[in-house]
Amino acid sequence: MTMAMREECKHFQSRTYKTGEVARFCVLGNAPDQPWNCPDNCITYERRFADVGWSHGTLIPAPSGPEPVSDVPLEERREILDMASEIVNAVAPDLIAERLAALEAQEKQHRKGRRFWRRNRDN
Repeated sequence: MTMAMREECKHFQSRTYKTGEVARFCVLGNAPDQPWNCPDNCITYERRFADVGWSHGTLIPAPSGPEPVSDVPLEERREILDMASEIVNAVAPDLIAERLAALEAQEKQHRKGRRFWRRNRDN
């Protein structure tokens, strides 16, 4: 059983991009049908603390906008999300290895430029 995304959960986040597109998601990844639904009995659901007496700066989260409407059946959405997950999982190890190699080369270059001066204790 599922329900709409719980915006009052402390793990819910939304991002609005310059294009106007809004991404709604669970930062823990526990909403398999995001941006549409949260699990009904989510074990990680935690209500956000009330903003009691707090003053906010300019980083107040803007309303995330209306809930996305979809004509796509729930099972089809799950299949689409599973296929996307398979694509990411297939590519991720190569990307991670490539990034680690680049960081290692960068660290090697950085170490090359260091000079350690030793004091000559014989004098």
